[in-house]
Amino acid sequence: MKFGIVVISIAVVLYSGLCLLLYLKQRTLLYYPTPESHTDDAELIRLESTGETLNIWQANPGQPHAIVYFGGNGENVVSTIPDLGKLFPHHTVYFVHYRGYGGSTGSPSEKGLFEDALNIYDHVRADHRGISAIGRSLGSGVAIHLAAHRQLEKLVMVTPFDSIERLAGEALRLFPVSLLLRDKYRSLDLAPQIAIPTLILIAEQDEVVPRASTDRLVAAFDPARVVTHVFEGAAHNTIGGDPDYLSRLREFLND
Repeated sequence: MKFGIVVISIAVVLYSGLCLLLYLKQRTLLYYPTPESHTDDAELIRLESTGETLNIWQANPGQPHAIVYFGGNGENVVSTIPDLGKLFPHHTVYFVHYRGYGGSTGSPSEKGLFEDALNIYDHVRADHRGISAIGRSLGSGVAIHLAAHRQLEKLVMVTPFDSIERLAGEALRLFPVSLLLRDKYRSLDLAPQIAIPTLILIAEQDEVVPRASTDRLVAAFDPARVVTHVFEGAAHNTIGGDPDYLSRLREFLND
């Protein structure tokens, strides 16, 4: 009897310890900040946002319309500048280094990234007739939040998810993820509010975001507002290399 109680007590302590570890380390599992880097293909601007300084690269300054690009959780957006800058010569394109990324100060969090997205929009809005947003992977959660709280012209979501909370819950079924998780990115809740043209680009072989997650998100949109395209054979991190990827972006955002 005593042995059974000891075993149960040890199991409870170990489980509680794992829960505590997940809670304390969760953001290191979600965010992979990139180092500061430089490019000659854009101009660096610095924006103050709720006590932090964000590094934002600006390509094609002075154009009447703008695009704001939000990258993935481990993406150095500088690598995206040559392609998208050339793809949209008649748009000013802003490439955002999240707080804690690319020389931006602070540490990433859902609350912080959402606040920064709104502040970036408010800062650049005066210089442009209209603004669209592209969000890739984690950035899709930031972009849809922006679309739900500010007036965008168009929204593009690349390899998006319905909810980080649900993804984490499905991956860690033994743990009370909803209670432990601080950054939940519930894009599914925002999708019904989006009333602008939206393009969702899906990697057929996405090994990071299960297809069911993206399909749930798509189903939550007004079908009259959303267009989807599946890139055959593409994986989560290779979708941008598909020959049709840039043409889909150009066709949708230049239309």
